[in-house]
Amino acid sequence: MSDQVRLGVVTRWVTPELVDEVLGRCRVRDKKPGALPARFMVYYALALALFQQDSYDDVAEQLVGSIQELNASVPNKSSFTRARTRLGPLVLEALFHELAGPLGLVGLEGSFYRGMRLAAVDGFVLDAPDTKANRAAFGGPTKNGLPAGFPRVRVVTLTECGTHAQIDAAVGGFNGGERDLAVAMAASAAGMLVIMDRGFPGTELWKAYIAAGAHLLLRARSSVARRPVQHLPDGTYLARMNLGGQKGAHPGGVLVRVIEYRVDGGEVIRLLTDLFDTDVFPAADLAALYHARWEAESAFRQIKTFQRGPAEVLRSGDPDLVRQEVWAHLVVHHCLTRVIMSLADDSGIDPDRLSFVKVLKHTRRSVVRQCADTPKKIKKFLAVLAAKVHRKLDNGARRLREADRHLKRPDSKYSSKLSYRINTRDRQPTRRVAPKVITLQPAIVH
Repeated sequence: MSDQVRLGVVTRWVTPELVDEVLGRCRVRDKKPGALPARFMVYYALALALFQQDSYDDVAEQLVGSIQELNASVPNKSSFTRARTRLGPLVLEALFHELAGPLGLVGLEGSFYRGMRLAAVDGFVLDAPDTKANRAAFGGPTKNGLPAGFPRVRVVTLTECGTHAQIDAAVGGFNGGERDLAVAMAASAAGMLVIMDRGFPGTELWKAYIAAGAHLLLRARSSVARRPVQHLPDGTYLARMNLGGQKGAHPGGVLVRVIEYRVDGGEVIRLLTDLFDTDVFPAADLAALYHARWEAESAFRQIKTFQRGPAEVLRSGDPDLVRQEVWAHLVVHHCLTRVIMSLADDSGIDPDRLSFVKVLKHTRRSVVRQCADTPKKIKKFLAVLAAKVHRKLDNGARRLREADRHLKRPDSKYSSKLSYRINTRDRQPTRRVAPKVITLQPAIVH
């Protein structure tokens, strides 16, 4: 009977055939008679991510509540935990890599620049339960040399800027660096223009992405590639980014183009790129393009705040099950993004206008009602959603806005309130702003 269980509209992409294929590739088989089947547990692991705030028992009720024969035979929590352990994290990771990839069609606004697909690399962390195993596997913040707050798992993604779709992802510990996880995703960025923040520049990362056929636009600190070796006609210059700790023109370094500019007269921002042609790739275009990096942050907000729930802690006390949860969240988010793209294409509007929260709620309802457990029902359900696009799901054109940057969640409830600026009065709510003015900062030629 468990073969009848589906995950609502998500089943359009996470089909039983795909699940069985991934299980076979990962060599996960049903060995124990009467145990929870592996295919069911894949859907259950995804449902745990879709209903993050519900208990094991409640999530099972959401999955089987409309199937009368299964409704009265929900196993207890320990049975689900043992079944999740048998499933392991590799199945969900393999499922993610089967589904992940760019979704933006050629011509979609914000998805391409000069024929190159725009993508951003960035990372975020998720809190895991404070168990000895999780802290040993992932690490976490410390204060005065002692553990503070929850253990944290680090996730770094390659995100398509125009759609928020995850093209690739890597999962590691809090004490590991984002750069190493980013290097592991270089092969997935072929043919793309990849934007990164100033924590990522390094010769190893640069060489890995260039060798993979990608182009780079990275923000850098003032100490990186600061000595011009050639000034270009538009005021930018070429310089060498060398290995850490090396001075001068070290043979292990790489040649980069440096673009400096200010936004609304603020601090000088330095960008590094391998796009040397000043006529084809004007500095003003690349400076304005760097703002697209924040689309990755918007995707993380969808996962952390809406899908997982604000300040929610993952439910697994075992590191392998934590990884399973993380990959499940990434799979669910990618499927929700596919729903948004399908609705946007049918309605001929920008996907940024569609409400992620409302699509998430409708997807949850499709699971509870089991109203999308066949291809025909899935098509009917999407048609119902499409009819609601302009009436309910469309948020309108995105407005320019900003908010003050403050740490709102201390790493420990015992931390000093003043040290986290909780009592300051200069914090303001999100507010509308005028378009930013970008002013190029030509290099001074001596």
